[in-house]
Amino acid sequence: MPIPSDFLASSIDAETAAFNQRLEETLQATTPTHLIDPAETRRAREEGRGLFGPPVLDPAASVRNLPGRAGEVPVRILRPDTAPRGVYLDIHGGGWVLGRAHHGDPRNRQIVNNTGMAVVSVDYRLAPEDPYPAGPDDCEDAAAWLIANAATEFGTDKIIIGGGSAGAHLAAVTMLRLRDRHGYTGFLGANFVFGVFDIGQTPSSATWGERYLVLSTPIMRWFADCYAAGRDYRDPDVSPLYANLHGLPPALFTVGTMDPLLDDSLFMHARWQAAGNDGELAVYPGGVHGFTGMPTTLGKRANAHADAWLNARLG
Repeated sequence: MPIPSDFLASSIDAETAAFNQRLEETLQATTPTHLIDPAETRRAREEGRGLFGPPVLDPAASVRNLPGRAGEVPVRILRPDTAPRGVYLDIHGGGWVLGRAHHGDPRNRQIVNNTGMAVVSVDYRLAPEDPYPAGPDDCEDAAAWLIANAATEFGTDKIIIGGGSAGAHLAAVTMLRLRDRHGYTGFLGANFVFGVFDIGQTPSSATWGERYLVLSTPIMRWFADCYAAGRDYRDPDVSPLYANLHGLPPALFTVGTMDPLLDDSLFMHARWQAAGNDGELAVYPGGVHGFTGMPTTLGKRANAHADAWLNARLG
């Protein structure tokens, strides 16, 4: 069987290759994420000292505090101008350590504009200050509230869940918890963007090495230790790759070939389908971790495909 063309180096377009080279050169001049105190990294991002400047906030966004088992769970809400066709439950990335819901405003506004859905983004507690199970508990509580209140609050009970990187991990864990603890299997779909599904590292993550291209093997080990040190990394609630995946909705797995987490999407997609679920794998040649948020044609193409997929789920 021939090698699928998406995995060939020759399939990486010139724009993507040039962008990746510039990105790697820039990162080589900086201190890797795992060698910086998380509080300083968060502060730098909010002050605009991060690699891509300050967060771009949507002026129409609102914040609401939902009831949670450990206190209030903040969510950030973006709405379309007309009645929502559905609600997208977004869980942000950042290795369970970094990131905030408002960092997703630009992409979430695209989802609102291109699908007509409202977006509810969860500002879950972060590690290492609040390690596992704090983050997934917050996401579960927010999801349970949304399921119970979507029709009243948004005029629709159509819900799709999604997230990028650690957000995709938390989205998968949330779906499994809602199925197993609440008996809910009503999500219309799951949009997993370069997710991490095995905290103990898949081969592509474990063998990537020190090369600093957004992520690296040491960075992923550090993230995992911050989030779930001392836990069994094969516990399905910690690493959803090991879960029983029956009875779950259609899922889109988006990943680039230059991402240390490539195997996470390949493996989870295979297990998703083996469990009898509909799963689509979209592999983008040369895409680095986070490429859908970067100013390249490749990222725009991936986002457009995801939006079309979301629209198809809404019917």
